[in-house]
Amino acid sequence: MGGSTSPLFNREQVKVLNKIDKSSVGIGLRSPHYQTIVETKPQIDFLELHSENYFNEHSKNHFYLEQLALLYPMSFHGIGLSLGSSEPINKQHLTKLKTLIDRFQPALVSDHLSWCSLQGNFFNDLLPVPYTKEALGYFINNVNQVQDTLQRQILIENPSSYLEYKNIEMSEPEFINEISKQTGCGLLLDLNNVYVSATNHQFSVQKYLDNINHEAVQEIHLAGFTKKSIDNSKLLIDTHSTLVSQAVWNIYQHYIQNTKTDAITLIEWDLDIPPLETLLTEANKAKIIREALR
Repeated sequence: MGGSTSPLFNREQVKVLNKIDKSSVGIGLRSPHYQTIVETKPQIDFLELHSENYFNEHSKNHFYLEQLALLYPMSFHGIGLSLGSSEPINKQHLTKLKTLIDRFQPALVSDHLSWCSLQGNFFNDLLPVPYTKEALGYFINNVNQVQDTLQRQILIENPSSYLEYKNIEMSEPEFINEISKQTGCGLLLDLNNVYVSATNHQFSVQKYLDNINHEAVQEIHLAGFTKKSIDNSKLLIDTHSTLVSQAVWNIYQHYIQNTKTDAITLIEWDLDIPPLETLLTEANKAKIIREALR
């Protein structure tokens, strides 16, 4: 299991396979499900994985990826590029990402509207970006560098937030739209994040969505959150550890109906991983919603 390359791995076959059909619904690939998926080959439109978990070509993760990449289209979702940092992109990290992408040819590559590194130190969190012209300039430069290196478009995901900067110069949708406009990147719209942030900061989900450039949205994320009580106030935490809430399903249905988007949809689940069947059931809910609105 520690070998670097499977004799059955065929890069050309992966190139042909890795096209995700429009309006597809996939699930996040997590290690407890590796063996079950390989053995049972359930009906899944695509798998999305966290890129950094597969950088080591001698790891168990990489071993299973070589098998699964021959069975399902793939999307690579990163958490470590630190695109919102005022510092240049870490070249070692970017090189590892490019090596992984060149080998497995994922249909989509994405990362977050956040930063997570400073002076060579990486933090175990996705930290918020201030929505200022200065921060926008850093973000645009970093996205351009990544896309130039990878020689492909990436998607940027909107964050969940719990605190807000005092001095901002534009709204989150305006900031995101401007990044897409100036770099040509696509958008990954996480509807759970929109709901979490809207609840925490008491703004309108619909107003937020009305201001997003829907033509740039290529992927939608759905996930679960956790409720916390702090000083008699309710706070939602984007834990990806529960079923998608009915409120987020309602937002998803309304968004699909209003925009007629053919963006793909992903069910995310990162903590307290349930049986594979639970994720497949959630994915089927999204499929039913999409099919009913055709």
